[in-house]
Amino acid sequence: MARLPRLCLPGIPLHIIQRGTNRQACFASEEDFTAYAFWLKGDPLILDSCL
Repeated sequence: MARLPRLCLPGIPLHIIQRGTNRQACFASEEDFTAYAFWLKGDPLILDSCL
């Protein structure tokens, strides 16, 4: 049986978990993490897809 669609309510924040394979580190350096954090602060309407 397929998974039910996710509930996405406008104006309500979502809890996002970032985790590497086998719980390994996702970022090799502080610069990588800083770039990722900057990217996440962008326009949330642009991030309307699953990676």
